[in-house]
Amino acid sequence: PWSQVTEVDVDTNVKGSGKPNLIVRTAEPAEALEGRRGLARFVIRASTDQYGGPLAVKAHLLALPADAVTELIQHFHGPGLVDCVYSSADQRLTKRNGDLFMAVAKAENIAPEKIAHIGDDFIADVRSPSAIGISAHYMPRSPYRRRIRTANGASVEAGRLLRRGMRSKERRSAPAIDGSYSFGRLVLGPIVAQFCLRIWLYAKGAEAADNAALLFCARGGIGIREAFERLLLRLKLPLDMQRENVMISRLVAARAALLAQSHALVQELDREFHGDTLGDVANALGGRAYELSPAWNHPFAARQFIDLLFGSSGAEALADIQRQNTLFARHLKRLTGDTQRIILCDTGLYGSTQRLLASGFPELRVETIQFARSNYKGHGEEHFSRVAGLMVEQNFYSPLNLSSCVLRYWHLVESLFEPAVSSVRIFSENEAGEPIANCGDITFGAIDPTEKNALLAGALAYIDALPEAGGAVVLRDAEAAWWRLKHAITQPTATELQCLEVGGRSVDFGRSDVRDVVTSERNVTLTTKIRSLKTQLWREGAIAREFPIMKHALLPMFGSILSLRGLLARQR
Repeated sequence: PWSQVTEVDVDTNVKGSGKPNLIVRTAEPAEALEGRRGLARFVIRASTDQYGGPLAVKAHLLALPADAVTELIQHFHGPGLVDCVYSSADQRLTKRNGDLFMAVAKAENIAPEKIAHIGDDFIADVRSPSAIGISAHYMPRSPYRRRIRTANGASVEAGRLLRRGMRSKERRSAPAIDGSYSFGRLVLGPIVAQFCLRIWLYAKGAEAADNAALLFCARGGIGIREAFERLLLRLKLPLDMQRENVMISRLVAARAALLAQSHALVQELDREFHGDTLGDVANALGGRAYELSPAWNHPFAARQFIDLLFGSSGAEALADIQRQNTLFARHLKRLTGDTQRIILCDTGLYGSTQRLLASGFPELRVETIQFARSNYKGHGEEHFSRVAGLMVEQNFYSPLNLSSCVLRYWHLVESLFEPAVSSVRIFSENEAGEPIANCGDITFGAIDPTEKNALLAGALAYIDALPEAGGAVVLRDAEAAWWRLKHAITQPTATELQCLEVGGRSVDFGRSDVRDVVTSERNVTLTTKIRSLKTQLWREGAIAREFPIMKHALLPMFGSILSLRGLLARQR
C-alpha cells in the first residue's frame, strides 16, 4: 500500500532509454503494486534496494494546455517520458485547492490512497494532496537551483526597474490631464485595451477547445463589449466565437440559487440584507411588494426566510420568483442554444453571479472572466477555480502589485463600463412571447455606453486611434498608464478628483438605494470627519476633498496602512 511508502526519489543517472527512474522505498520489501495510468501500465516493486519505474502522470498548475506541455517535454527530453499530462489550463482546477488531484484520480479510476505525488511546493504538493489521502512527498529544489532562480529574478527585476526609470521620464513629459475625457484617453484607454487583449487571448483558447459562447453581463459587460469589439476591429484580431449581451444581475442569479436552496445564496443574502426584515427580502426577490403575515416582519434570518417562503404564507412570492427564473432560463437558452461552454464577462470582484448561477443551474458549464477577482466578502471560494481576474487576482491592495490599486477605488472600474441603464430586476414577455427585462434592449449596438460617460468615451477614443499592429503599443502605453492611475487614485490632485468622482452607486439587489462615492458633511467636528472616512467608497478622494492641507500627511499614512495589510496578507 502507498501508506507504507517511506521515501521517494528521482534518479536521472540512468542508461538505456535515458528516462529518469522513480525510486520508491517501503517498509515491506515484499510489497508490490500494480495499477493503470491511463495510457500505460506500470509496476513498482518495492524493496530495501532501489527499483525504478517510469514517472507516469504529471499533474501541474500550468497556464499551458496539456498538449502544449507534452510537446515541450518531448521537444526537450524526448518521447515516452510521461504517459499523461493533466493541466489546470484544461481542467480549470488547481493542486492548491485539491480539486485537480481528485480529477486525476477519477480520470485514472484509482483511489487517492493509491496515488503517490511528488512536488516542490509544500502547500500545493504536500498539504493539499495529503488532506485527501494521497501519499505526498516533498522534494524542495536544491540550494543551487534556488540561487539560480533568485539570480534570474534579480536580473528581471533590475531590468524592470531600469525600464521604470525610463518610463518615469516619459510620465513627467506626458500630456497633462484637463478633464474626464482626456483622463479616459490617456490613462484608462491603454488599461482598457490591455484588458480587452486578455479577453481575446482567453476567448481564442476557448474557441480552439470547445463550442463556446462569450456572454457580456449587464450592466458592466455592455461597456466592456463596446471596447472589446472596437479593439478586435482596430487590430484586426480574428474571433469567430458567438458573442452576446445577457440580461443578468446578482438578483437574477440569486433567484435560481434560491430555488435550489443553495448555501451560497444564504451567505449572499445575510450580507446584503443585514438589518432588513424577512418581508424586505421577499419583496426584492419577488419583484414587488406583498401583503405578508406578521411573521415576515422579523429581522432577516436565512433559515427562517426559506421556511416561510416555501410555506403557505410565501406562496405568492415563491410563484413570482419561479416565474422570473423561468423567463431568465428561456432568455439564457435562446442566447446559448446547444453551446457546451458558457463564458460570462463582467467587471468583478467576488464573482457572485458566477457562484449563484452555477448553484442554480448545475447542469450548465459556466465560467467567468472579469477585470478583477477579490474575496473582499470573506465568503467561500469554491467557485474561484472558474472565475478569472484577467487584470487582478488579489484580496487586498499590495504595493508589490501595481494593478491592485483599483481595489482602493473599485467603483471607478464599475462606473467606467456601466451604461446609463437600470440593473436587471424584472422579466416579462413582449408581444412575440419572448423574454424582455426592465433594462430595455441591451443587444450590441442598441445603446450608446458613452452617453454621459466621458471616461469611457476617452478610453474608446484611444482604442480607435491605435495603429493596425498596435498590440505592442497597448502594452507599452499600459505600463505608464497604470502608474498614472495609481497616483490618481491614491494621491489625487484637484483635477483628478473632479475627473474620477463618479456619481452615486446603486445598492442594487432589487433595491433602489444609492450611495455617494464621496460624501461631505458640513458643520461637523474634525473628529467626526475623520471617523466618517471609514464609510466612504473612495477614502483617498474623501481625504483630498475634506482635508486639503492635512492630506499631505493623511494620504501617505493611509497608504502605508493599506500596504502593510496587503503585505501581511501575502504571508498568511
